[in-house]
Amino acid sequence: MQQVLDDSRSPRELRFTVNDLEFSAQEWGDSGQLPVLALHGWLDNSASFFKLAPQLQNLHIVALDLAGHGQSSHRLGQTAYTPWDDVNDIFAVADYLGWQRFALLGHSRGAIISTLAAGTFPERCIGLGLIEGILPEPASPQDAPAQLASAITGLRAQQQKTQSVYTNLDVAIKARERGMFPLGSEAATALTMRGVVARDGGFSWSTDPRLMVPSVFKMSREQLAAFLNRVEAPIKLLLGDNGLPKLYANYLEEVNKFSQVDYEVLGGGHHLHMEQESELIAKKLNTFFARLSL
Repeated sequence: MQQVLDDSRSPRELRFTVNDLEFSAQEWGDSGQLPVLALHGWLDNSASFFKLAPQLQNLHIVALDLAGHGQSSHRLGQTAYTPWDDVNDIFAVADYLGWQRFALLGHSRGAIISTLAAGTFPERCIGLGLIEGILPEPASPQDAPAQLASAITGLRAQQQKTQSVYTNLDVAIKARERGMFPLGSEAATALTMRGVVARDGGFSWSTDPRLMVPSVFKMSREQLAAFLNRVEAPIKLLLGDNGLPKLYANYLEEVNKFSQVDYEVLGGGHHLHMEQESELIAKKLNTFFARLSL
């Protein structure tokens, strides 16, 4: 494991191999503090926590570049990415770090993966700090064949595509600012600098294009509820009023079905933990994590 930088507010770089994949991560804090594995959102990377992590207190945070993202390896083969593989990776990474019990801090898709992981092995998770995500969209069982067909078609289409090349980093940063969820310049720059690779003629995203492919399988409401209801750890969910509650009209109605979820809606968008609201997010999470113990 490589470690770089000693500044307590700057991350140390980690490199390690688990499940035959090389993972990259950024680390804040020290062993002996509460262990927290931080998981970023779809098409993001561990720089998602560049602003938030230094504000969190008394935590040993390892922010992972999930497989296919940032500086971590792409998955082998030609299959689509699934959250089940990510859940498997999470516990393999925790084992590598020597963490038998730990908390999870997740944003968006990373929050969804965190919930599924905590429901899979509830005895290993001591707390869930979630930002703009908790469960994926459900699907009806009868839609499963069409979902699989969509995934296979998507994989074949991705194989025919040529990856975009940006002539310079400024162009890539501007493109990231204008993504599905708009980002400020500082946040977009952080994600871009960790999420591009040099190519002939400029830069391309390091993200595996297969992440753009539809899911192979989506669970029903009952299956998703089974995961969340199996979580034994405290759950704190922070939402932005211009994030998921605005995108999905019934989002809060769905969250309210689970009384064990302590949630708050704050001012801000989907990436509010990376923007000016990060200080408030840190305050809320510091209060939450301070109540946890191994």
